[in-house]
Formats: sequence, C-alpha cells, structure tokens
Amino acid sequence: MKVAVVMGGTSPEHHVSLASGKGIAAAVTELGHTAVPLVIDQQGDWAVGLHEAIDLLRSVDVVLIGLHGEYGEDGRLQGFLDQLKVKYVGSGVLASAVGLDKHLTKSVLRSHGIAVTPGVRLFGAETTDTEAAIQKLKAADVEFPVFVKPANGGSSFGVGRATDLASLADAIAAAAELDPQVLVEKEMIGREIDLAVLQFPDGRVEVGPSLEIISDPAQPFFNATAKYDADSATQFLIPAPVDPELAEQLRRTALEVFDVLGCTGLARVDFFIEADGKPVVNEINTLPGFTPASQFPRMWAAAGYSYADVVGVLIDTAVAKP
Repeated sequence: MKVAVVMGGTSPEHHVSLASGKGIAAAVTELGHTAVPLVIDQQGDWAVGLHEAIDLLRSVDVVLIGLHGEYGEDGRLQGFLDQLKVKYVGSGVLASAVGLDKHLTKSVLRSHGIAVTPGVRLFGAETTDTEAAIQKLKAADVEFPVFVKPANGGSSFGVGRATDLASLADAIAAAAELDPQVLVEKEMIGREIDLAVLQFPDGRVEVGPSLEIISDPAQPFFNATAKYDADSATQFLIPAPVDPELAEQLRRTALEVFDVLGCTGLARVDFFIEADGKPVVNEINTLPGFTPASQFPRMWAAAGYSYADVVGVLIDTAVAKP
C-alpha cells in the first residue's frame, strides 16, 4: 500500500513528532509498503505546498498521523482528511478534540463515574488573577502543592509545580503562554502507571502490559527533560508490579475510557495510583508518542509485538474501517 506519514506541526511537540514520524515511516517501509513522508512546519505550512499535499494525500491508501498536540491530535487534521475522503489511523474528529482537551476529557469521564485527578480550569482573566485562582481551588478543596499545565498539550511542555502563591502565579503565566485554558490540579502522591490500548482490524480492542514510570530523581517531576533527555535516569517498568486485582481494574478502566470518549485505533491512558490503592485517570493520549523509545511501542513490545508489528496493525485497522 501507499502510506502517507504526516509529522511536524505547530505545537511545542514539533520535534517529538518528527522523531515519531521518522520511526513510523521506517516501519512502513520495513512492512513492504511505500512511505510518503509529509512534513508540516512550525508555522503550519505543508513543506511540499498545500495543493501538492492534497494531491499526495488523495493518492494514498491510508494516512498515519505522527503529529502531537494542537493542529494534529485535536481533530483539525482529522476533519481535513475526512473532507478529502482519505482513511487515517486513530480517532476521528470528536474523540480527538475531546481527548486533547484535558478539562473536557475529565468532565466527560467524571460524568460517567470514572475517577479523575481533582482540579480546576482557569480561563481568560482568571489566568492573571491569582487570588481568584486561589478561591477556585479552595472551592474545589484543592490545596498546595498543585500542578499547573496547559489544558491542551503534551510532553509536559508548560507544566509547573506550585507550592505557594508566588510559584502559582509564575506557573499559571508559563502555562498560559501555550494555551488560554490552564489546569490547576492536586498533586497526586502515589504511582504513575500507563496503559496502551490498541484496536485490531477485526474490531476487537486490547490493552497491552502496564508500564510504571520511575522518573529521574534529579528532576522535580516527570517533565520534558525526564522524558526525552538522552542522559535521563527515568525508568519504565513493564509490566508494572501490581497485584492481579488492580491490574484488571486498570485494564477495564482503560477500555471504558477508550469507549466513553469514542476512540478508535489507539490510545494511551495514564493513571495515578493513590496511596490507598485507588486508581484515578490523569489523561488520555489519542496519538501517543511513537518514537522507537516511546512508552506505547515499549508496552506492546512486552506483549510480543515489534514496532513494525504495531504499525502494521494500525494500518490494517484504519484500512478496514468503513
């Protein structure tokens, strides 16, 4: 088949996306297909030109999206491909848009009885009024320390930890530079465990082995440096050492999140396990990082699927969609 691989984009995750896209394109070639790499630059322009990009997209059998963050993972590119009547890997417009918006994701999951990280959303003038933010946090029973993050984004860009009024103001300002919506959430003390969800061509949806993140102790939290620095001491434990009952609860919840949000193709669901053993959903990534070293392919490798195997499943599943 002829497979387009779209990468780059305007989000702060541009360079992560390029790495994902290059890995995916290499796997497409390894599988015996023809890879058509298409790069979107940081200004949002197609490197080959818009009209040429449209012609190329219409000429392929399927599109693999290696973009992360806004203008790639948020439903906009998915809608564009729908208009071109081109099949693509992953969730459609609605699930993509809801999945990238962390506040909206949690609102939907909470309404379905799924436990999520407690916090508040700040928007507009609220992002410059620290006292109003404090009052909102008090009303939600959220105390310091807190984590502050852009509501739409990933790879921990713009994420900060606040322990008092001054650090809260600084963290909100940093997050607001990337997104007009800012989340301020309770710091969760416990374990961080991720699950990979994969849909197969026959429609079945499976969850891979769990992954526990042991972040680089030299970093304040699992930030971009802990995630991507070549010298990072971050460890990934696969499968996560959890008892069978908790493992099954996590598996069922990951499938429920995938279903409730209307996802297709793939997703990574991230959990915190509190000290009492209760899991809460932190977020979902409908287009998780896909470099050969990323968590999603690592989890499926532990289940016996090579990087290329996973790419092959994604392609076949996308092509099988009506």
